[in-house]
Amino acid sequence: MQQDIPETGQGNGEDRRTTRRRAAAAAKRNRRRRILKWTAGTGALVMVAGCGGAYYLYRHFNDNLTSVKVQLGDEAERPRAAGDALNILVIGTDSRQGLGREYGDEGSTGHADTTLLFHVAKDRTNATVISIPRDLMVPIPECRSDQGKKIPGSAREMFNTSLGQDGRDAGCTWKTVEKMTGIRVDHFVQVNFEAVKTLSTAVGGVEVCAAKDIDDKDSHLKMPKGRHTVQGEEALAFVRTRHAVGFGGDLTRIPLQQQFISSMIRKIKSDDTLTSPTKLYKLADAATKALTVDSGIGSVDKLKDLAQDISKVDTRNITFTTVPVLDDPKDDDRLILKQPDAGQVFSMIAGDRSLTGTATPPAAETPAPAAPSSAAPSTTAPAVDAKDVRVTVRNGSGTRGQSGPTVEKLKAKGFARAAVASDAAVTATTTVSYPAGQEAGAAALAAALGLPADAARQDPKADPKGALVLVLGKDVLATPAQAPTEAPKDLQRVQADDTDVCAK
Repeated sequence: MQQDIPETGQGNGEDRRTTRRRAAAAAKRNRRRRILKWTAGTGALVMVAGCGGAYYLYRHFNDNLTSVKVQLGDEAERPRAAGDALNILVIGTDSRQGLGREYGDEGSTGHADTTLLFHVAKDRTNATVISIPRDLMVPIPECRSDQGKKIPGSAREMFNTSLGQDGRDAGCTWKTVEKMTGIRVDHFVQVNFEAVKTLSTAVGGVEVCAAKDIDDKDSHLKMPKGRHTVQGEEALAFVRTRHAVGFGGDLTRIPLQQQFISSMIRKIKSDDTLTSPTKLYKLADAATKALTVDSGIGSVDKLKDLAQDISKVDTRNITFTTVPVLDDPKDDDRLILKQPDAGQVFSMIAGDRSLTGTATPPAAETPAPAAPSSAAPSTTAPAVDAKDVRVTVRNGSGTRGQSGPTVEKLKAKGFARAAVASDAAVTATTTVSYPAGQEAGAAALAAALGLPADAARQDPKADPKGALVLVLGKDVLATPAQAPTEAPKDLQRVQADDTDVCAK
């Protein structure tokens, strides 16, 4: 029903003024909503890229973007799709091409100097960002360049050589991460030195903190103790510093980068940036010029849609962490995965488990173990230490690529001696066969996987000193193993909303 408005009287003028004030306030709110809608993508993508971002005010920003069609090989060998969760691989290259002698290694094509796996929960309540150290020794799989060139793999090599070495592109780093973690990657974003400089300048500087005076001759950073706002060359020097902080290695540089990225996320999401057309334009232009992405997000429109989706995550629920590692016993200057901790973190991410405690764990993902039968060992309270149990895993699911992720999940559960073996004949159900005298180990393995008791069966022909044999059936495709609900103890973490983090 339309309300009658008086045509005369004092109240008429007041009503009109009130109506105009309300209309002006509503217009202001709508204008701010549009600004927030337009700029949500920028903040989100900088969060994704760590040192990069995207914005879509003008169509010509498409011309700034560089996209690459990655060659990932056989789909059956890749980890299971993450569903509505998102996994974005962020690669910071140390390429010096076109930069002259200022940064050393003049003309270097660059390697994967800084790598982050950015996981966004399917319900968008939280995100986890995993830093992968450049000095980590890993297998590098055979891969192909975007031109189709075949590049041989390596059984043991530094992680950073997954990019740049022998012509390897971001697709090879993508494959290396999937093989190492058992986590399916959806997209990649690659940035370079210039991205840090131009983006930090575009937002008017990023606040960082030093717990002591820093004088790093390699990165050229001179910074007295305290809080500082850095941009351009000083921002790049900050994220490159490692010799004058901590123990002087890559592991002590990573927290500096996490501090910088967290602060940049806060800065981009602040009103100071969101309400400044000048800053937004500069940020948009710098961001799109700085990015190389996969063809799946190779347009500003696609990138914007992805970024707006990610921007739903509250800054306080973004957790940065580092892959658990140990010093390499073969080389003090290199690292290896710390197991079972690394496998536990990978399993949590693959299972969409939060490190911030904000996500509700999904309903039971595997059937509860059935009651023990007389034909199989009891799966309750096995009197054996998982780390002492030898397990070989054979894939009989009919779908390639199941053994590796299963081994990592077992290691996360403490079965440190689990290993991949040759594929088995295709079978419907998953089974555990064990030599005489190893009933307890078989029971522990079955319980860890949530298998029914009769899945464990003695093999009378097996060597009594041999390993348990886990044969994966087709049922593993329908009932993925349950992810751990807790992170390893002493896991390094930085929350994106923590303003008290300082470089030590």
